[in-house]
Amino acid sequence: MSEARILPDEALMALGQVHLDNGRPKEAYECFRDAARGGRPAALNMLGRCHERGWGVRRDPALARQCFTRAADLGDAWAMFNLADLLARGEGGPKDAEGAYRLYAEAARRGNGKALNMLGLFHEEGEVVPPDRMAAMAFYEAAAEAGDCWGAFNLARLMIDAGRTEAALSWLDRALETGFADFFRMMAEMLETHPDPRILARGRAARARL
Repeated sequence: MSEARILPDEALMALGQVHLDNGRPKEAYECFRDAARGGRPAALNMLGRCHERGWGVRRDPALARQCFTRAADLGDAWAMFNLADLLARGEGGPKDAEGAYRLYAEAARRGNGKALNMLGLFHEEGEVVPPDRMAAMAFYEAAAEAGDCWGAFNLARLMIDAGRTEAALSWLDRALETGFADFFRMMAEMLETHPDPRILARGRAARARL
């Protein structure tokens, strides 16, 4: 009997995260798989992430959709967000922008800050809903206040476009406080050649965090 099979679901979830954080995706997958057998929504979501990202198992977006759908039906906000991502990209099945928007909205209502940022993108780009930069800014600000680095960056980006550079700088600083490697890489690429030295400095600061 494997180590995972004799542990309760809550311990399996914690152990799976430890394995994932320490570069052991196969062991993480086994923990999440075993925890998901009991129908735990958070475990089903993490099992979906394994199938979506190929953590310890062959990448299978269609199977990831199934896991996320089961967890979302049970009320898991992260599963709603992750399922919305797949629907928005058309991975693992047909693209469904309207379905993605509804799921992001429900995830946001359940406290998922990153979903607020995605709603901002929908309103900025005019997909599913009419384009509305003010609404987009409101969603980005809500996401930033919830700790999402993308929301902070997108809010700053629109402020810079509107000539509100002073206000944008504090949001760029907030993004630097809450970001991660892939985000810092994007931020650096976007800002490193900006003509305003204050914005350029934030791009260099992002590069320094890589």
